[in-house]
Amino acid sequence: MNKWTKRIGYGVGDLGCNLVFSTMASYLMFFYTDVFGITAAVAGTLMLVTKVIDALTDTGMGLLVDRTHTRWGQGRPYFLIGAIPFAVFTVLTFIVPDFSMTGKIIWAYVTYTLLCTAYTIVNIPLNTIVPRLTSDYHERNWLVSTRMICALVGTALVMSITTPLVDFFGQGDTQKGFLITMTIYGITAMIIFVFTFMSTKEVIPPSVTHEKSSFKQDLKGLTDQSIIFFVLNFLYFGLFVIRNTTVIYYFTYNLGRTDWLTFVGLFGILSGLPMLLLLPWLQSKMPKKHVLLLSVAIYIVGDLLIYFGGSSAITLILGLAITGLGIYGIFGVTFAIQPDVIDYSEFKKKRSISGMIAAFQGFSVKGSMGLASAFIGVLLNMGGYVPKATQTATALNYIEISFIWIPLGICILIGITAWFYKLDSKRAEMDIELERRRTITNQNVINM
Repeated sequence: MNKWTKRIGYGVGDLGCNLVFSTMASYLMFFYTDVFGITAAVAGTLMLVTKVIDALTDTGMGLLVDRTHTRWGQGRPYFLIGAIPFAVFTVLTFIVPDFSMTGKIIWAYVTYTLLCTAYTIVNIPLNTIVPRLTSDYHERNWLVSTRMICALVGTALVMSITTPLVDFFGQGDTQKGFLITMTIYGITAMIIFVFTFMSTKEVIPPSVTHEKSSFKQDLKGLTDQSIIFFVLNFLYFGLFVIRNTTVIYYFTYNLGRTDWLTFVGLFGILSGLPMLLLLPWLQSKMPKKHVLLLSVAIYIVGDLLIYFGGSSAITLILGLAITGLGIYGIFGVTFAIQPDVIDYSEFKKKRSISGMIAAFQGFSVKGSMGLASAFIGVLLNMGGYVPKATQTATALNYIEISFIWIPLGICILIGITAWFYKLDSKRAEMDIELERRRTITNQNVINM
């Protein structure tokens, strides 16, 4: 199979995911409060509760992937299985039913939970199959970077065209606009998942033989580096949700520049593209840990520039560009270390648990998104935020804290966590040993 066919086929899977994932991260709170018609506190609690449920389904999905053995591989079949449910539940989540307030809240809980479950079915396998697509270290970095670029494109599309599409299709009816827009996103994602299935192939077997194992036994396959990986995911996606949720509030109320939202959404994301294009090269020149620390430093510089620049257009644009480089550098490296973490469990614990690692990663991501959304809802309430109204000085201050200072603090925590990552120095030893074990395993299978 052509390398670029495989790279693009794998990468666009995350574009499909992000058409909906980024909408949930950036617009769902706004949709629930200003369109669906529930309070910020109720919406925040809803996101927290459903994410906790979703985190549990991630664990089950990870265990299922580890126990799936078909001629199409362990993960690929689920791209087909989850494609249609993903589209259907995307549409249902953005329907505003003519129910009582209690009925609407129940509808929101049920549809959002089902959407998150459908997302899990396609996303967990997407996170597990890189070690099965190739054993080449640099090709893995290309696969991950291609995926991150496609994820960025998906996010950029969401941030730049969602509002115009809602306005165009709604013609003043925001409910109708969101419904048609999300129907388009859902169907597009469904088609993409089918393409991902067709253009990838799992060719690298685990270095250990398949055997029945319990959840408890698989749990013993986790390592200290797995924990570092989970914490990094928890912190990054908290940063992602808080930043993308509050940017709408910050530019609408603190700066009074709603006319900037489309530009901010597009530029703030695409400014990270140079970093993603550079990542394979950077990771070939320095340890991933150092690239991650560099990305953290870049984000903090951009964040401070936005704060000290005030409403200056030049400093805002420059600050958005710099934070874009930083946040997508963190994004890319965090995902690039996942294959190393999976291999390390095989290397150190002699267990093939890519599904469980992806499950706990999903648990970290969903839990983080839920907590971050709930936190923002509570914080806005504490500040006295009132939708579609002139905000008080206290509310504006709370929005600023949410947009500037909380992300900065999370970045510092990411830097501290990254310091304990140690697999860069073990990669060569792991490659040699795992290849030796695969050779022995294949010989045993042939001789059986």
